[in-house]
Amino acid sequence: MFKPLKLTVFLFAAVLLLAAEPAFAGKRVALVIGNSAYQNVPPLANPANDAATIAATFKDAGFDVVDSRRDLSAVEIRRALRDFSDAALGADIAVIYYAGHGMEVDGANYLIPVDARLERDTDVFDEALSLDRVLVAVEPAKQLRLVILDACRDNPFAKSMKRTVASRAIGRGLAKIEPASPNTLIAYSAKAGSTALDGDTKNSPFTAALSKHLTRPGLDVRRAFGFVRDDVLKATANRQEPFVYGSLGGEDVPLVPPPAQAASAGPAAANPQADIRHDYELALQIGNKAALNAFLAQYPDGFYASLAKLQLEKLSAEEARVAATEKARQTEQERARLAAEGARKEAQAKAEADAKAAEQARLAAEKAKQIAEGQAAEAERKRADKAAEAQIASNNAAAGDTRAGVAAPDKGVSVAALTVGPSQGDVVKSVQQELRRVGCLTGAADGDWNAASQRSLSAFNRNAGMTLDVKTVSADTLDAIKQKQARVCPLVCERGYKADSDHCAKIVCAEGTVLNDDNECEKRRARTPSAKRDDGDSRDRAERTPRQRDDAGSGFGGGSIAPRPRAAASGSGQIVCDRAGCRPVSKGCHLEFKTFAQGGPWEGQGGNVEVCR
Repeated sequence: MFKPLKLTVFLFAAVLLLAAEPAFAGKRVALVIGNSAYQNVPPLANPANDAATIAATFKDAGFDVVDSRRDLSAVEIRRALRDFSDAALGADIAVIYYAGHGMEVDGANYLIPVDARLERDTDVFDEALSLDRVLVAVEPAKQLRLVILDACRDNPFAKSMKRTVASRAIGRGLAKIEPASPNTLIAYSAKAGSTALDGDTKNSPFTAALSKHLTRPGLDVRRAFGFVRDDVLKATANRQEPFVYGSLGGEDVPLVPPPAQAASAGPAAANPQADIRHDYELALQIGNKAALNAFLAQYPDGFYASLAKLQLEKLSAEEARVAATEKARQTEQERARLAAEGARKEAQAKAEADAKAAEQARLAAEKAKQIAEGQAAEAERKRADKAAEAQIASNNAAAGDTRAGVAAPDKGVSVAALTVGPSQGDVVKSVQQELRRVGCLTGAADGDWNAASQRSLSAFNRNAGMTLDVKTVSADTLDAIKQKQARVCPLVCERGYKADSDHCAKIVCAEGTVLNDDNECEKRRARTPSAKRDDGDSRDRAERTPRQRDDAGSGFGGGSIAPRPRAAASGSGQIVCDRAGCRPVSKGCHLEFKTFAQGGPWEGQGGNVEVCR
């Protein structure tokens, strides 16, 4: 009599399983674009390889459509997006992956085709493709709309592009974006305003991590990007941090369904604590106040609620620190402005007091942040210990051994636990790399915080209007420098070179001009002809006695030397000079030195006179 009931339960479970199957095995489509062969700037090595790797990853994951394109012009990209939009109709998951050059202009993001010239800043509106157009292509998908951009490279177009409007901003990397459509995620290879690295292998660090984690069966896409972030930070020594913008609902959204045996297995024993931990890890992975407040609204009490409150305090402390730092910067600028303009003493005194109060508030916020971070880190350590203990118990139960401590904890289980912070040496090296990026450090980033590094940070403070501690550096120092998207310290070039964007270029003067002492080209000056004594005069001078040469060179009374005609061949070779000029001594005459007290042409002085007998 129990067999029909068992059969009914089995059939009911099978119906439920079949009804749930489309949620995991719905239609999935992907468009993969890799632009390497740029026609007007140096080509890129990795995007073609990266696109091939990601296309193979999606095909291996069983995607229904994988459209792989490379080296597309502007017209070809628009056509590819139009075709993909048709393919996304009725799909549950639509993914677009792009590798190549991208840029941000006035807060809007653009993908750059291989035929773009971008001679002026306004050309981007005609020759490039806006990110909004890409989002339109994934709009038809029902469950997940995902756009992945490995396009945060250093943009060569920005260096040569003419500015038609001086105020138009052209940033490094891509700008932050908040998707307007629900169930939409946009993943950048590097955080907004920063650039990504291509790496030393055939794939960029970002693409290598994507191919490893993104299509793991049953893994929620948000947690997959969390693993991608960890791998890229490790591979780049914390120089590159991928970032995901957008949000999803509370259900897991894997790109690949879990294994069939897991889906068909019987329901596991209810574990409310595991569900709470899972929700907390998702909130922690999102990492903003809204997610943590939503978790607390669902679970207002208990161990994980306390952890969420500590994380909220940490976020609030960071917001307060940022606000206090900005207030201190503004008040210091106002104080400096009033002092420079020679404002009244009362106004300067008030500005000085405001700046001092703002700096004290900044220091207090900094201390509060450190305390909140310490408390959150300690709580996370306890949580990790608790998860390890639970895993030991689970392993022991699975092995049929209830003795405590038989199985070692699986260190890979607590995937959402906070990662261990970088060492001080890594932080110093990252700060040095950022100082090199903003032009304040010329030495190597070797992790040694020496006098040269301290001077470079002082130069950063001076040019950026900040007051960072130069003796020691921390993660806050690194964040403060990362906020500067352009060069901070002015570029200094040696003589013969001039600053050209972010490097020194050799000065080449036009024909007929030379480089002067001010490092500028000026017209070459014509050479002034110099008088030369002829050979006959040289021979006459050589034939004179030393006394005669001195007398002839001095001119009477130490005056300027008068021109001396050549002596006649029949004369004595001597020259006599008076107020009328110089002439050869007559034949049979000679020179004698005489002094005239008065009445003579050289009163009170002496000189050679011609004496004839």
